[in-house]
Amino acid sequence: MTVQNFNLRVYGLLIHDGHVLISHEYRGGITMTKFPGGGLEKGEGLADGLIREFREELDIEIQPGNFFYVNEFLQISAFNSNDQLLSFYYFVAIESNTLEAVHSRVNQVPAATHEQTFAWIAIENLRSEDFTFPIDRVVVEKLKAHGL
Repeated sequence: MTVQNFNLRVYGLLIHDGHVLISHEYRGGITMTKFPGGGLEKGEGLADGLIREFREELDIEIQPGNFFYVNEFLQISAFNSNDQLLSFYYFVAIESNTLEAVHSRVNQVPAATHEQTFAWIAIENLRSEDFTFPIDRVVVEKLKAHGL
């Protein structure tokens, strides 16, 4: 295996009343459960990428908060075997009036299989095996250990 590229990813941990927001989506032939976020674009910093991802996925404005985790192990992309993933996770905050916009998107049934849906999951009920990707599984265990 020869890694040719770094693929930088950034994800947000939006927590409210002991629950964290997760995403269900279908892309590239894979149905996935993950945290909201995605790939950085060229010329974009981590905070800007996180803000853009939440705008694209949820049509809301967020404030990136404290850094939480970056994977410390080699992870090859499930979509491109030439890409090594570096995934950064941050806590994010939203204005209280924006919470209604998030709630309106939660548990919606998608009109098509490629649409993204969201759910609030109690942190105490998170199960790493319910997440698709290895890095998210580590984050789940760290969140649970964090005692939020």
